[in-house]
Amino acid sequence: MDYISETEIRSIVQKVMAGASAQTTTQAALVTPASSPSTKPESCTSSIKTIAIGSDHGGFELKSTLIPYLKELGHTVIDCGTSSKEAVDYPDFAFAVADKVRQGSACRGIVIDGAGIGSCMAANKVPGVRAAMCVDYATAVNSREHNNANVLTLGAGFLGVNQVKLIVKTWLETPFGGGRHASRVDKIMEIEKKFLKEG
Repeated sequence: MDYISETEIRSIVQKVMAGASAQTTTQAALVTPASSPSTKPESCTSSIKTIAIGSDHGGFELKSTLIPYLKELGHTVIDCGTSSKEAVDYPDFAFAVADKVRQGSACRGIVIDGAGIGSCMAANKVPGVRAAMCVDYATAVNSREHNNANVLTLGAGFLGVNQVKLIVKTWLETPFGGGRHASRVDKIMEIEKKFLKEG
């Protein structure tokens, strides 16, 4: 059986990402302001974006590794906790991050727990948040290009540090595709609005 080297894998990923970026840039140019969902925080329009990040005890070590990496990439970071490996409840930190995005004090959010699933569920309860659990570069691209995700959730128990860095960098750098995707994202937000009106 032939194995692909790490260098070859990186080369393939770079080619895919270059193609995806070129395609989404073209699509984004065709979108009129009226057709794109509102993502208005000023922190999203500046070259230095503000990222809120949080984790439970299971994601604490990975969060501690990601914070300096995000700063290396040129982002301002808001650390929403936790601050140790002492057991805590992931919904508290998923909410803290998602609420920063909702308020507009952060452009995007990242939440890390053991599996990434529970934090995704919790974050998606916050109005205006579109959280996506990503496991590789392909899901990172899709969540941004197709769904305009503004919160990323990660499972520290399933992902290595280098894989996480690739996912995070890809997710932060992939633009929303707009076009046909914009009307679909609008429909997601309409479902939320329907239940907010009933409440």
